[in-house]
Parts: sequence; structure tokens; C-alpha cells
Amino acid sequence: MTLVRFEPFRGFEKISKRFNDFANDFEKGISFEMGGFNPRIDITEDEKYLYVHAETAGMKKDEIKISVNEDRLMTLRGEKKRLEKKESGNFIRNERVYGEFERSFVLPDYADVEKIVAKYENGVLELQIPKIEPEKPKEYKVEIN
Repeated sequence: MTLVRFEPFRGFEKISKRFNDFANDFEKGISFEMGGFNPRIDITEDEKYLYVHAETAGMKKDEIKISVNEDRLMTLRGEKKRLEKKESGNFIRNERVYGEFERSFVLPDYADVEKIVAKYENGVLELQIPKIEPEKPKEYKVEIN
């Protein structure tokens, strides 16, 4: 007579691994966002400037406000409004996100906050922030007695 060892969880590891692989593959092509509209931001730099690009498609430039406070905190705020539905029909599909937004970024010491240039073209807000030479720390000589 041959004895076969009974293992109730045998195969469970394979099933678990396959499910995890499936879930990971599924997540690669889909991203879920909660809440209202939040524009995507890219920040880049070259030798002379910092650049901030914000995707604000569907908005007018006067619907976006930009401010910088004393602590060098730059804030972009606005509201992307929903299109009015036409009297002749209803929405069949509605995937775009609407609502108020506020994005804030602390600017580095070498950013000249008084000379920021903003332009708006094709649904993209571009901020051009000049760089300045940061103030060097003062050095005091101490004489040894």
C-alpha cells in the first residue's frame, strides 16, 4: 500500500502567485484618481531658468490664479468648469474631471520670484522663473588672543 501525504494548502501558492501576476498586469494600464481636477505638472530647468508646465486643457487663462508668498511658496489655483449639457441630449460617456484645484510648490533660494513670466498656450500654462546667484553667507573672522 502506498501512502500519500495529504497537504490541504498544496497549490495555494501557485494560485496566489498567478492572481498577483494578473493584478500587476491589470494595474499597468489603468490609473484611478479620487477627487476633483488636479492639473499635471512638469518642472524642468536649464542654466538660466526653472520652468513649470501645467496641463489645464479646457480652461481660460483668466480662470487660473498664480501667487507667491513671502516664504517663496508658489500657488496655482483655479476651477475647471463642467460643460453644460445640451437640451437635445444627455451624456453618453463622461470621463473628464472637473472642479477646483490648488497646487503649491516651494521655490528654491536661487529663484527670482519678482521676475516670473507666465504664458498660456494650447491648454498648457508655462511659468518661466529666472535663476539668480544666491546670496553668499557672511563670514566673520575671529582673532585668537
